[in-house]
Amino acid sequence: MNVAVVGAGVGGLAAAYDLARAGHRAVVFEAADQVGGLAAGFKAPGWEWSVEQYYHHWFASDRAILGLIAELGWSDRVLFPWPITAAFHDGRFFALDGPLSSLFGGAAWMDRIPGAGTIERGLYTFRFPALTWPDRVRYGLAGLYLTLTPSWERFEQTTAHEWLQRWMGKHVYQVLWEPLLVSKFGAHYQQVNMAWFWARVKARTPRLGTFQGGFQAFLELLAGQVRSMGVDLRLRTPVDRIDPVPGGGLHVRAGGEQLAFDKCLVTTSPGLLARMAPSMPSDYLRQLLSLRSMGAVNLILALRHQLSEQGFYWHNLMKSAGFPFLALVEHTNFLSPRYFGGDHIVYCGDYLEPEHEYFSLSKDELMQRFLPSLARVNPRFTPDWVCESWLFRAAYAQPIPLLNHSRALPALRTPLPGLWFASMSQVYPWDRGTNYAVEIARRAARSMLDEAAAH
Repeated sequence: MNVAVVGAGVGGLAAAYDLARAGHRAVVFEAADQVGGLAAGFKAPGWEWSVEQYYHHWFASDRAILGLIAELGWSDRVLFPWPITAAFHDGRFFALDGPLSSLFGGAAWMDRIPGAGTIERGLYTFRFPALTWPDRVRYGLAGLYLTLTPSWERFEQTTAHEWLQRWMGKHVYQVLWEPLLVSKFGAHYQQVNMAWFWARVKARTPRLGTFQGGFQAFLELLAGQVRSMGVDLRLRTPVDRIDPVPGGGLHVRAGGEQLAFDKCLVTTSPGLLARMAPSMPSDYLRQLLSLRSMGAVNLILALRHQLSEQGFYWHNLMKSAGFPFLALVEHTNFLSPRYFGGDHIVYCGDYLEPEHEYFSLSKDELMQRFLPSLARVNPRFTPDWVCESWLFRAAYAQPIPLLNHSRALPALRTPLPGLWFASMSQVYPWDRGTNYAVEIARRAARSMLDEAAAH
């Protein structure tokens, strides 16, 4: 079987790995000049590790990606630090999540006791001054209910906006969860269903994982592995068109060539698939084009000094409090600055409609808007702390799961014979990320292999 894979993100590479391991020929087409997709990274001069263009990490519960790494024998290169998350309240940042040891004088052994994550979350929540005692009780009981509820289906029939206010209370919602929903979904935040929130509670862990050398190091290793197995990996080769061939198979037009394949797996956005394969049945095309998503704008700064002197990694921001973006992530409060030549790496990120002005403003214009807010994290900050900066933008970054979203999901096997589709828009109710990209792409590859075996 001769298979085309469109997209050399981690999902496309994982699918190519499975296809090659099963003895089939795979050609991977990637428009960019490196592998990785939205998880790709870059390395500045003097850095030992790469930095992701869009902040990424794994959770200890990410079975698909960690399982793939284990298959490849690289588990010893996975690191799981335990950073501190902070929320903004009354003009200050307060820790909301972090190592249990940080609450008890740095006693590291406490972080290894069973249930340390659950204990620390409860203690940090009870210490958070924005919540009253009744708030804390309602938060704890509702959180326990979500944790113990084994399935998500009932939750997709109501919005997170409604459910969280009803069961955790309006004040808890306004302080903790409304800023999260706004940061992810912008003007659509009241329409997002509760199954998405349930999945976050079920899947996320306080320890966050990365790969030795950065995500790009992992992706390059994976690319090298599939190449060694005979996979033809073609960078800077966008796919323009996919058409059925009378009698069976597909024509894939890429890099000025028209090539014949038995099957094809597309791992890009729904809109891009609709443009590449316009001959698909109209119902499936409509389904693809009805899926909504947010884009991402990410300004990365290399600073001379640590920004959060409290050591906070993730800062949840609120535009209602005057912040011009919605997540400030100090990467070097997660990993040591020594990996980055002593630079302190800070992400200023936002999820926005692709039509938002941030997608057209220059990097200098965004710097003028963003930098003043850093003084609210550290009053000593001045613009001359910035050594270097980078700007990354993606029009497709965060799918928007609406009510009864499961009914809107396009099938992995498209109606066009031989064409499969596996994207982050289909990993629902789980949130997008490299773990679920691997899971869904490998599932599509298995389906493809099963169909080939049946014939």
